Amino acid sequence: MPYKVISTSLPGVVILEPKIFSDERGLFFESFNQRDFNLAISQDVTFVQDNHSQSYKDVLRGMHYQIEHPQGKLVRVAKGTVFDVAVDMRRSSENFGKWVGIELSSDNNRQLWIPEGFAHGFMVMSDSAEFIYKTTDYWYREFERCLLWSDPVIGIHWPISSLPLINDRDLNGKRLLEADCF
Repeated sequence: MPYKVISTSLPGVVILEPKIFSDERGLFFESFNQRDFNLAISQDVTFVQDNHSQSYKDVLRGMHYQIEHPQGKLVRVAKGTVFDVAVDMRRSSENFGKWVGIELSSDNNRQLWIPEGFAHGFMVMSDSAEFIYKTTDYWYREFERCLLWSDPVIGIHWPISSLPLINDRDLNGKRLLEADCF
């Protein structure tokens, strides 16, 4: 298997650490293999869309999810470093409202699997970052929701010293207790 699978504090959310092959020429790793990915997370998942975003230092994007047509996401960083966060939005879960955050970078080449039912966001820690992610369903504007990135009930510990660069939609996200949930 091309991945080392690392559990997080939220069951179902896992870190995938690829096997890196490097020599004097550079490096190589298999960034995705459908069969091995499904084995790694112990379920059959099909991805329908790949997305690529580029952001600058201190940009925070999130916390996004779709209430209908929920998306599982496999995320990674091709350039730079981000602090990546998932929040459990499933009311029936014993982990409802809990979060996990990890550093993803082009140096560690880690990927994070975020199953359906979680809000997702990230903050850029390097001068810029290129963020790539696969989704299990298509994007639908009418079903997209935004959880407030700074909701004190959730208490995400973002690695920031001042207000991040964030768009109006994300600034006006809903608090967990007011948000549409699964």
